Amino acid sequence: MPKQKKSISEPRSRFLLVKCKECEHEQVVFGSATQKVACEVCGKPLTEPTGGKAKILGEVLQELS
Repeated sequence: MPKQKKSISEPRSRFLLVKCKECEHEQVVFGSATQKVACEVCGKPLTEPTGGKAKILGEVLQELS
């Protein structure tokens, strides 16, 4: 019998490079963050937890792999 390949599913969550709308600082955040993430420079919120994927309040520049 030939061997069957087991498929490994890709993760649905990613790390995102987000730019703050206030100070334009770039920061890496988790796309499924369960806590509020604030900008390291000015303290404005970048994400809000929603129970699943986080609501991104800044500008997403890149999805990191």
